[in-house]
Amino acid sequence: MSDFLTVKDLVVEYTSGGVPIQAVNGVSFSMKKGSVLGLVGETGAGKTTIAKSIIRVLPEASTKKCEGTVELDGQSILELSEKEMQKVRGDKIALISQDPMTALNPIHSVGEQIMEAIQAHEEVNKKEAMAKGMELLEMVGIPKERFLNYPHEFSGGMKQRIVIAIALACNPELLLADEPTTALDVTIQAQVLDLMMKLKEERGTSMILITHDLGVVAECCDDVAVVYAGQIVESGDKYQVFHNPSHPYTRGLFNSLPQFAGNDRRLHPIPGLPPDPTRLPKGCYFSPRCPYADDHCRSAEGQLIEIEPGHVCRCQNCQNRKEGSI
Repeated sequence: MSDFLTVKDLVVEYTSGGVPIQAVNGVSFSMKKGSVLGLVGETGAGKTTIAKSIIRVLPEASTKKCEGTVELDGQSILELSEKEMQKVRGDKIALISQDPMTALNPIHSVGEQIMEAIQAHEEVNKKEAMAKGMELLEMVGIPKERFLNYPHEFSGGMKQRIVIAIALACNPELLLADEPTTALDVTIQAQVLDLMMKLKEERGTSMILITHDLGVVAECCDDVAVVYAGQIVESGDKYQVFHNPSHPYTRGLFNSLPQFAGNDRRLHPIPGLPPDPTRLPKGCYFSPRCPYADDHCRSAEGQLIEIEPGHVCRCQNCQNRKEGSI
């Protein structure tokens, strides 16, 4: 099966007050049709910028550079005009925003907002758009009688369901879910994730799931890419990465999780902070926080090394390093 989405050498640079901000630094990955890829990493790693680059909604005022290749089903996304891209958004690619409070317009009913998405891409009249909008609400577990209610009349979990309904309005081939459960309580998180997985199975939608939660990745994703300072530092299918985490940063993420087995009751956080994207360190970007870093790490940029078929790691010492924890 050929790749459905291919991202190659993606570079995104913002500017603030004339100072360049290196948000994404040469990201490459691919995914098959119908698969789910998890992008994992700390806040500020560049995960959201990667998703916004794919759907082309980067802020115009602050984006200085967006280069590389993004191909969706053989179509080069970055080479499309804005008019052509408007046909792709919603129809082929849809984004579930991190915060439903800002994703929904407070002065329009939720029904109007769902209808707007439908009518932008389908040749239907108002009555047909309304019928489909009500059907979408029912599909995400909200009674169709609430079609004309406004966003403030819904709970946080229901707002997120509405955002999902809007994203799915035109049966997109690729769904970009940016922290879709972050603002929700644990019970509602589980319900929203179950809903997304059910819809994915029913519709065969491919998905990129951006999250901090490794448990969500384990439950929902087929493959995982660990992002640090705008680079993918480790990627593979979730079984490879979870059973053989090889980059010190990946190991640090796992070691930061509570352990319910054994006598060790202390957490082991990764020391230090992510680098300032306006002043990235020389060599491996993780070297200032890495206990295994040597002089070569601090001077030469890390290259992706294949540890096993399909499993790569951006660490020169990953195969020689003895087992240990950060």
